[in-house]
Amino acid sequence: MPEWLEVIVRTIFAVVVLFFLTKLLGKRQVSQLSFFEYITGITIGSVAAYISLDTDKTWHLGIIALIVWVAFSLGIEYLQIKSKKARDFIDFKSSVLIKDGKIMEDTLRKEKLTTDELLEELRKKDVFTVANVEFAIMESDGAVNVLLKKENQPLTPKDLGIKVAPEKETQAVIMDGKILDEPLDTLNLSRSWLKGELEKQGLTVENVFLGQVDSYGELTVDLYADKVQVPQPQDKPQLYALLKKCEADLELFSLSTSNQEAKQMYGDSSARLQKLLQELKPYIQAN
Repeated sequence: MPEWLEVIVRTIFAVVVLFFLTKLLGKRQVSQLSFFEYITGITIGSVAAYISLDTDKTWHLGIIALIVWVAFSLGIEYLQIKSKKARDFIDFKSSVLIKDGKIMEDTLRKEKLTTDELLEELRKKDVFTVANVEFAIMESDGAVNVLLKKENQPLTPKDLGIKVAPEKETQAVIMDGKILDEPLDTLNLSRSWLKGELEKQGLTVENVFLGQVDSYGELTVDLYADKVQVPQPQDKPQLYALLKKCEADLELFSLSTSNQEAKQMYGDSSARLQKLLQELKPYIQAN
């Protein structure tokens, strides 16, 4: 076999082996690498390169080395799962960089992190003032997570005593101009409903690059023609406005009638509708 052809065959073989062994190691090898996983990734890549380029008769030893490295890595991962002491020894411990708005200078020196680098990490979290930080922690993978002081955290609906609708995963129901039936079934929706929603916006399935349905059952679309403005659905805002008008009419009837029984009935109905509107507000009010 010519040498150039042998290199091609070995390279393809090395890529296939490396692919399956990396799949065996799991997703962490391609996302958040620990210190040991970083070393393992570099070594496995180097061994794979040796297999594809070394044209002597001992290239099969590279396969053995590759299998040993992967087996050893799996053993280390299993040990880390079973023992916290092993995790702390093999990987780095989390370190507190800021506590109660005060920078831990000793920790910064230990982690070899400069003040500029710390401020840069804070800015990535949209934090520009150290005094606003309750805790800043460097995780074992080097990422910095930040917790703001309570008074500096943004208000949530829970803080204001407002009930909001539960969120579900948004489903893509149209992709590349084609309807996806499985997401529609997940949402208990049909093709006829989807086509009806598209007709309201003057669209066809073929015009849509991506169509998504949120947890409230509202369809939003992205078109192939980016310059075309898609009209936003107005059903929910109109429903909210109609119910609000009904509530105001009931209150007006209560004030205008002299019949005490009717006044009481209109007043109670207005109060119940007002309470219902407060509960429905997160679902149907316009954004």
